[in-house]
Amino acid sequence: MNIGSIKQNDAGIFVGKIATLTIAMTIALREVHSANPKAPKYEVLALSASRSWVQVGALFELFSNGTGEAFLNGKIEDPSLAAPLYISAFRQEDGSYNIVWSRPTRRRDLAAEMAPKADDGLPPLPGADEAAERGQGAEAGLGQSSAEHAFGGGEPQQESGRRQRRQRATEQAEEPETVS
Repeated sequence: MNIGSIKQNDAGIFVGKIATLTIAMTIALREVHSANPKAPKYEVLALSASRSWVQVGALFELFSNGTGEAFLNGKIEDPSLAAPLYISAFRQEDGSYNIVWSRPTRRRDLAAEMAPKADDGLPPLPGADEAAERGQGAEAGLGQSSAEHAFGGGEPQQESGRRQRRQRATEQAEEPETVS
């Protein structure tokens, strides 16, 4: 969806407007001079209410897979916006750019894609039956503890020194004396 345009003014600066139902801003592009090939081509500046330029984004130069034609792609982000505004700028015959908005595509849910499908015809993974038999920890993805005395499981943990002495004294007092 086309949401604005940018034209080069007499001073050679690209200036334009973006307008949507909730956004109306004047923007300018400032060229980035960098030896880094991953650096953006332009910084996106917006005119604030106090009439000063504020950096709100960057545009990177990309090339179309089909035609090899260059275009600009990036986002505008500011604390006043509810979400970043993802934009692309396509150069026109007169040298101006049309600004196009695009909704970002959701990332695929990798966990769902990796989950075994019931109808895929593959046998169960080795150890899958054992993990189910082990109980709740394995189902929750926690597996068996390798600790000698696992938290809350296995043999009771050893008492502190004072409790051990008290326990021994009690046991000795309860033992009947043997007469030889």
